[in-house]
Amino acid sequence: MDKGSGNAFDYNLFKRLMAHTKPYRVIFYTVALAAVLLSVFAVLTATIAGDIVNDAIKKNDADKLLYLTLAMLGVLLGQVISQLGFNYYANWLGESVIKDVRIALFKKMIGFRMQYFDSSSIGVLVTRAVADMQRIGEIFSQGFFVIVADMLKMLTAAVVMLILNWKLALLVFALLPVILYATRLFQKAMKIAFTEVRAEVANLNSFVQERIGGMKIVQLFTRENIEKENFRKINEKHKNAWLKTVWYNSIFFPIAEIVSSIAVGLVVYFGVLQNLQVLERENVGVIVSFLFLIELLFRPLRQIADKFNTLQMGMVAANRVFTILDTDSQIEDTGKVVKAEVEGSIAFSDVRFGYLANEEVLHGISFDVQVGQTVAIVGATGAGKSTIINLLSRFYEINSGAILIDGVDIKDFTLTSLRSHIAVVLQDVFLFADTIANNISLKDPSVTLEDIEKAAKQIGVHEFINSLPGGYTYNVKERGTMLSSGQRQLIAFLRAYVSNPSILVLDEATSSVDTYSEQLIQRATEKITEGRTSIIIAHRLATIKKADKILVMDAGRIVETGTHQTLLKKGGYYSNLYEAQFLAEEVA
Repeated sequence: MDKGSGNAFDYNLFKRLMAHTKPYRVIFYTVALAAVLLSVFAVLTATIAGDIVNDAIKKNDADKLLYLTLAMLGVLLGQVISQLGFNYYANWLGESVIKDVRIALFKKMIGFRMQYFDSSSIGVLVTRAVADMQRIGEIFSQGFFVIVADMLKMLTAAVVMLILNWKLALLVFALLPVILYATRLFQKAMKIAFTEVRAEVANLNSFVQERIGGMKIVQLFTRENIEKENFRKINEKHKNAWLKTVWYNSIFFPIAEIVSSIAVGLVVYFGVLQNLQVLERENVGVIVSFLFLIELLFRPLRQIADKFNTLQMGMVAANRVFTILDTDSQIEDTGKVVKAEVEGSIAFSDVRFGYLANEEVLHGISFDVQVGQTVAIVGATGAGKSTIINLLSRFYEINSGAILIDGVDIKDFTLTSLRSHIAVVLQDVFLFADTIANNISLKDPSVTLEDIEKAAKQIGVHEFINSLPGGYTYNVKERGTMLSSGQRQLIAFLRAYVSNPSILVLDEATSSVDTYSEQLIQRATEKITEGRTSIIIAHRLATIKKADKILVMDAGRIVETGTHQTLLKKGGYYSNLYEAQFLAEEVA
């Protein structure tokens, strides 16, 4: 569906959405049956009203009046029951469909490669998974089925009109082109307006989420007034987008009311005041029935236009959601190798990679890490150190070359098997708004609290955790804001240790912590690197000195390789880097 077009409906998109109702066919047909019954009961109400006038009131027939009144009550009761079933099951179906689509969307998003998230707004993705999903649900609860029910009412009413009196029916039908044309223009205008609304909602969500997430920066650099003005402008666009829909509604609905009132006036005038042949052949009950039927014919037209807005908003939302579902940004998980254990040898062979096309970051990187070795990677910011870690875990696909673990290309492993053998501790530790225990186990049922406590004691962080209120049940809140940077690092170390990896990666894990936390982290590092292949990206002197091998990177290339002492003796790039970054620590 073209975002900017005035096309009111996209059949292929709607067909794709309807395919999600297949598991709920019984409910689907139940709602359809309720829609049919609603139209039947609505018409019966009109015809019984006419019969009451003709056969009971005009003839003073009390028994007939009682019979028809009871029939009317029965019809109204059936209408209430049908309406109840229609509303409940239409909403039930809508919620069930969006549940399935939301699961599919979330599954798709968690499988995207990191490159997708690098270029996507988190706020927009949240909008797709939450607000847009509700719009899709409204297609069923307030859109499609309501439109179908109203069209059935209109069709049934039109047929009954023709049966009762075709002349008056044609008189009423003559006004239909006016309201149908107005409806068509209204639908096209609203489609464009709602597309703009959804875009502005996504922009608003994205802006608010980013500013709340970066509130510390906003306040630190005293940008409150600037961001408030930026928000005012975005909010103004959001308001104007909605006001367009209000304006179109303000024009359309009075027109629909006027046309409906004209139809009633014409029927009364030509049917009663002018005393046409219809009254000679038939009776006043026909006029009464027509008054009911006119309302039944024109009111759904007004509702259809309103509900078509809901349908259009849902279709716009569905188009956005399906666009993400159709996005091909997954790491190809075509590997077949599944290993319960790996020894942990690593080999990079002439690996070339760039985050953007034609912008290479790594230029033919080659190195080996033997089983149980600790290899440190150092270099200036932007040298490509962290990129190596991202490639090892297959967060990104290399352009050329090969990465091997135990002599097997990582592409030949299943992603689950590959990543289960690698644990990464990042400089910027992410913690969920949950307990410490759940952040360590990540709710893996095979990891018990006893396992966590045992591991914590082994790496020396048990006392720190127990010092917190509630210990392992302490809720760290969103992103672990209740803990210091060093404390978050310790939790990340314990998380890595509990997973019992064969390959451990520490990405500048001690670069921004206090002295006490650093001592705990150094102890934890020594423990968790025992017997494991470890790759360490760090600026701390102690870690670098103890590494079996140091890789020195500059501008995406390995420029030096060796031990700490060997590289110092060379007097090259590492020696200069050492003097610039580490000398002060060594003197201290």
